Amino acid sequence: MTNEANIENIMADLKTLSRDAEALMQSTAGQAGEKAVELRARLAAALESAKASCQRVEAKAIAGAKVADRTIREHPYESIGVAFGIGLLIGVLVGRR
Repeated sequence: MTNEANIENIMADLKTLSRDAEALMQSTAGQAGEKAVELRARLAAALESAKASCQRVEAKAIAGAKVADRTIREHPYESIGVAFGIGLLIGVLVGRR
């Protein structure tokens, strides 16, 4: 898998986790007890932290993609040359084994 696919999978997992945690908090809202209140507070804090992390990762991924796109559009032939050189290097290294 590529890094982009990994990031997309992580983002999807975080969003699913967020929805599930919110549903769990809503379903246990009527339960009383010191332990339940404490667990709900910890879950809410973890959920907010996960949402913030998800937003930061998404923003960094978008910014990185924009920079890469701009660089490739400004220097198309150099980009092709670099990609060819890296591919050739990887091919030589894999072929030696």
